[in-house]
Amino acid sequence: MRLLGRILVAGAGAAVARYALREVRTSPAGPALERTNFRGRTVTLAAGPALAAGAAAAGAFGASGGAAGGAALVAGLGAGAVGLYDDVVGARPEQKAAKGFAGHLAALREGRVTAGLVKIVGVGAAGLGAAALLAADPTVARHRRRQRQGAVGRGVDVLLGAGVIAGTANLLNLLDLRPGRALKSGLLVGTPLLRGPQGGIAAGAVGAAAGLLPADLGEDVMLGDSGANALGALLGVTLAARTGPVGRAGLLAVLAGLTAASEKVSFTQVIQRTPGLRELDALGRRAD
Repeated sequence: MRLLGRILVAGAGAAVARYALREVRTSPAGPALERTNFRGRTVTLAAGPALAAGAAAAGAFGASGGAAGGAALVAGLGAGAVGLYDDVVGARPEQKAAKGFAGHLAALREGRVTAGLVKIVGVGAAGLGAAALLAADPTVARHRRRQRQGAVGRGVDVLLGAGVIAGTANLLNLLDLRPGRALKSGLLVGTPLLRGPQGGIAAGAVGAAAGLLPADLGEDVMLGDSGANALGALLGVTLAARTGPVGRAGLLAVLAGLTAASEKVSFTQVIQRTPGLRELDALGRRAD
């Protein structure tokens, strides 16, 4: 798919995401998705399922093969769906006590299954399904060593791919603490991924992110777990499609390190203290 094709896929992602946003926020479920953001403004979480729909549909269309397109749908819609479940159910008072992975595990030891744990398992399952589909797509088998692997090697490769997809979904979600931050991060990661055989998947994600960025910066909408997880999962599919086992292992190590760091360090504070990142983070956002 040449440059013009990628541009068309990105445009389709933006158009579908904006159309879906309008439909979701005016549907009977729209009022239940209203939330108060960090500044006390009323915003809607409708941008989350809208981004998942636009990015996944356009990404699947832009994929170079049928199985890779299926991987985009499974990752984007699957991560978006369980993220939406956490956005809705996780907002209930009895769910708010459990924070972070450790908090969800502690609740499980007490016999409680939190919405956050459902999301973690669901995103992992979506990543596993998407990675298995990538392994079945001949257009993704750029690394010939993968084709010579035995069953165990292929299984490890699929597990590493699932980790990259789920880890990228989680990382984008961790960044979604200020208007536009997760979408900007997605654009920065996704734009270089537009090149290559599976760049069409990234094009769908980039287009949907760009289409919703003005509304997010204007504090009219909020991505929530649904949108951030879907965006990250689709970028993770593209990363997994471009790398072999060694590359996937390296990416997974970086993602695991950043996730572990988030339990100890505030990404917002790091961004605020870092010149360049601070200005980029604030670019286009409403004045405090």
